[in-house]
Amino acid sequence: MRVNQIDVIKAKIAKGEMVYGSHINIADSSVTESLGMAGFDFLWVDWEHSAMDRQHIQSHLIAARAGGTAAFVRIPWNDPVLVKPILEMGPDGIVFPMIRTAGEARNAVKATTYPPEGERGFGPRRANDYGLQSNVEYLSQADQGLWRIMQIEHVEAVRNLESILAVEGVDTIVIGPNDLSGSAGLLGQTRHPRIMELLDEIAEKCNKAGKPFGVSMGFVPETVEDYKRRGCSWMACGSDTGYIVDGGAATLAGMRKIFEGK
Repeated sequence: MRVNQIDVIKAKIAKGEMVYGSHINIADSSVTESLGMAGFDFLWVDWEHSAMDRQHIQSHLIAARAGGTAAFVRIPWNDPVLVKPILEMGPDGIVFPMIRTAGEARNAVKATTYPPEGERGFGPRRANDYGLQSNVEYLSQADQGLWRIMQIEHVEAVRNLESILAVEGVDTIVIGPNDLSGSAGLLGQTRHPRIMELLDEIAEKCNKAGKPFGVSMGFVPETVEDYKRRGCSWMACGSDTGYIVDGGAATLAGMRKIFEGK
């Protein structure tokens, strides 16, 4: 029987343990399999900002299962037309970008939930093990096996956060620091005092509501410490492209030091 990765993640959070993830931007699914084997709890497959197509995404989901890790897919926009085919591939989570209001969060939940509660069309493929699960078996766990993740990355969303968190079916939120800073006229200045205040406000509201929150970011130790202080439950940190560039640059610098004394 296949492992329900969301149950694993929820159990870690319930015990107060951190859930660790990283970002996938490269189309080659062996990247996901290898990073899963490296021990990440989940991998964030980014369809919003990458050159991947849907076939690549399905390959990443297959590779994540082979690597023993959960896979979240960030879709390009909060649109049921975009989310429907991804759901049929059986991801463990869907990240909805730029959620600003409770109404937008409700629409996201409806798009991922079967009737009568939602509006998701029925046509699972990989999601029900290619038909090896009966409809009764599949439908009994379809909602529980999917994390609905609302990305909070605009000042309007921070103002509306209590109502967003109150929407039934919203499992967690994730902070997008860069776009949040851009919406405040401070693009890229994620440690500006105004942005730090907004980040603290998000954490305070999530903690008060008892809703776990995560963050998507690069690896900056002092910033990771900030999110630890805020009570962050999960973190997507670093990326496949970053690992290649950093590792390649370090190797090149090492060779130059030996041969050129630089």
